[in-house]
Amino acid sequence: MCGIAGFTQFSAPVGNKKTLEQMGNALIHRGPDAGGEYIDDLVGLAHRRLSIIDLSELGNQPMFSHDRKLVIAFNGEIYNFSELREELLAKGYPLKTPGDTEVILALYELEGEACLQKLNGMFAFALWDIEKEKLFIARDRIGKKPLYYLQDNDRFAFASEIKAILTLPNVPRDIRLDAVYDFFAYQYVPDPKSIFTHIHKLPPGHYMTVDATGMKTTQYWDISFGHTSHDSEALLTKKLQEIATQCTNQRMVSDVPLGAFLSGGVDSSGVVAMMSANSDLPIKTCTIGFDEEKFNETEFAKEVADKYHTEHHEFTVHQNVADNLEKIAEYFDEPFADPSLVPTYFVSELARQEVTVAIAGDGGDEVFAGYEKYTTDATENMLRSKFPITIRKHLFPKLANMLSKSNSKLCRKGNSLLTSLSQEPEMGFYTTNSQISDKQWNRLVKSDVKMKLGDYHPSQITIDAYRNSDGPDHLSKILYTDMKTYLPGGILVKVDRMSMANSLEVRAPLLDKDVIEFSATLPSAMKYKNGEKKHILKEAFKPMLPDGILYRKKMGFSVPLATWFRSEIKEIAERHLINQAQGLKAIFNHNYVKTLWNEHQNNTADHSNLLWSMLMYEMWWVKYSQGEAK
Repeated sequence: MCGIAGFTQFSAPVGNKKTLEQMGNALIHRGPDAGGEYIDDLVGLAHRRLSIIDLSELGNQPMFSHDRKLVIAFNGEIYNFSELREELLAKGYPLKTPGDTEVILALYELEGEACLQKLNGMFAFALWDIEKEKLFIARDRIGKKPLYYLQDNDRFAFASEIKAILTLPNVPRDIRLDAVYDFFAYQYVPDPKSIFTHIHKLPPGHYMTVDATGMKTTQYWDISFGHTSHDSEALLTKKLQEIATQCTNQRMVSDVPLGAFLSGGVDSSGVVAMMSANSDLPIKTCTIGFDEEKFNETEFAKEVADKYHTEHHEFTVHQNVADNLEKIAEYFDEPFADPSLVPTYFVSELARQEVTVAIAGDGGDEVFAGYEKYTTDATENMLRSKFPITIRKHLFPKLANMLSKSNSKLCRKGNSLLTSLSQEPEMGFYTTNSQISDKQWNRLVKSDVKMKLGDYHPSQITIDAYRNSDGPDHLSKILYTDMKTYLPGGILVKVDRMSMANSLEVRAPLLDKDVIEFSATLPSAMKYKNGEKKHILKEAFKPMLPDGILYRKKMGFSVPLATWFRSEIKEIAERHLINQAQGLKAIFNHNYVKTLWNEHQNNTADHSNLLWSMLMYEMWWVKYSQGEAK
């Protein structure tokens, strides 16, 4: 795992070797083991290396092809590189290194942009074709590895993280107001936007080419739910076991110490079980706990660790939160507010003390329908079908409005339910899962900000993804939606930034393209069966895990936010939200922010999720923003 950065200068000079060094040094946490730069009259590339495969200097980057006509800066891992390497050697290709980077160069030389169809892994890379004077930039299918780019007049630059781009002189920091609204609705800024007007994300499953004529972006992969298997559940379960095992085994190839995150949930426990079956030595496992019992899963993690005789390590998050929160938040170069970023940071820090690579269970919930929200959505759709559309459209909004006048938890839930039921399924899915209601937003946002936003609404992101799916049913469409929005924008950003903050590589076998593509062929009734979430994945893991792990109530990687705001982080939160707020005052009515804070402190309402989003926004603003909201 590494950090990459660079720029083109087709029209005008952008920088020199020192410029590249500064961009690379901003990413040194991603790659502390080695660094290098390449520059010519048209392109500059920078690389910072975290050595995982082939620890020799031969693996350093930027790396040239054998004839020095191509040069690449690559971040990630190609899991099928050994097979591809054998194919290339059989064709007589002169490979000089044992790693995966040179394989990409060779495949591009032979197949051009079509080489992406053969790569199975997590990656973001920039490859400069010196003869053709063309820069080829690509990002993996599901978005495990990040790639940001700056497009500002005639200037083009890119990097693994925004902070490297911001080392360039005079980078505009104008804030996208629609991205601010998106952030408060989703707790992240969805692709392809960033929080900055002139900086964008290359979407997952896309590549771009940049030359003297301009920039072109192309989608090379998408998830298709259009072909449903008619095989028996028993046969499909067996196939899933085989695919998941193979994908896990591929991720155990490493020239440095390797371990696993273990929460005690279905996904991470299944991954540890598959790892243990493929290892003669005990697997190193790491888990994070909390003082509050309802958030603490360490006993379940220990049960799995004991079963597979792992070398198990635990850490409890309590007084460490406030001391580390500002430092942790700095690793996100744009607002990000998934509260589980805190335990993810600490479990990465814990793991890095023992290993350089950790394997995780990420993706199981999105790919196999494991979240509680899918149960909620199924219930809402059942209720939606019971009422005539006239009642839903005309009566339910009025009832919801009546309930909105109360601050009680029950009335808030009733308001959300009735609002969702009055809408079409895709909009209802957004409404139920949005992190801020329209009523809250309208009370918070300043009138000038609302005017600039016009009729923009974040729900369009969910609706567009939902309608772009070729799924045969509603569950397939919302799984597609989550895999195109929440997974790359939320889950994978969190894991990448928090692991890379600790120079730790994290691999996720359940997000292998083979697992995703196979899952998309499964009937929805095998994923969500009679109210049971992740049914077929649990069936696949049944020979490996006890029922107490498979069928216990899902806890998720949750944190005791409500309590934290009244205790551990109260002082730092009050400073940022109330006493010294700057960024929030530019977009929100600060008196209402104070009202929310006081209601939470008085325990008359739980505003912890919204307060957390505001805290993360303010912390980001203080560190990164010097621009004007537009």
